Amino acid sequence: MESFIGWVGGKRQLRKEILSHFPADGVGRYIEVFGGAGWVLFAKEQVAGQMEVFNDLNSDLANLFRCVKYHCEALQAELDWLLHSRELFFDYVGQLEAPGLTDLQRAARFLYLVKHSFGSSAKTFATDAKSGEHLRQYMPKIQDRLKKVVVEKQDFEPLIKTYDRSDALFYLDPPYVGAEHYYSVQFGEADHRRLASVLKGIKGRFILSYGDVPLVRELYGWCNIYDTNRLNNLAGTPSNKTFPEVIIKNF
Repeated sequence: MESFIGWVGGKRQLRKEILSHFPADGVGRYIEVFGGAGWVLFAKEQVAGQMEVFNDLNSDLANLFRCVKYHCEALQAELDWLLHSRELFFDYVGQLEAPGLTDLQRAARFLYLVKHSFGSSAKTFATDAKSGEHLRQYMPKIQDRLKKVVVEKQDFEPLIKTYDRSDALFYLDPPYVGAEHYYSVQFGEADHRRLASVLKGIKGRFILSYGDVPLVRELYGWCNIYDTNRLNNLAGTPSNKTFPEVIIKNF
């Protein structure tokens, strides 16, 4: 199935290729460390008895997934009256930066901003009008898919240490080197290096998506690295430009 939202750096285009690298068996728990829109999670097959974890340090994303999972009908009701409006869009940008909203109100406003923004950035108003009817009809399917998924909001290091087992498979799609400014959660070179250090010591297996840059090649020279590319989906760059990427595995 497909995700219900777009996201900066989302893996809609590469999800099938990423899934082709999944091990055929022996995965007792699956953990998406930088969940984003969850394109790989929603595309993967549900396996009976397998634990699934969705994590993202972005509190609005984690809250949205929890609200869809536990309060889908109430969230749908919050969305019913929302119109495609520039004024409303920037009102919501301001409201998300202020306290006082309930979790449902925050989730509805954040979802509205993602859906009505250019490049799913939740920052820049997209002038093409979008109907919310398909989204409201699709959300119960998302709720059902998330029924047994654990939703977390943690930094990657404690999360990986919590769920690491010999039968664990981690999928990681961190902010790319040089594109960190597109994300609301800060992630710098020290974090890229910390991530590599953490992954080098785990018991389980991992699959990692990254842009193909020298720092990544340096940090993961001890892994299997597979070349690939995708069309651009970042706001402000030509839509027909392709980016070289790598899929990295420790198995």
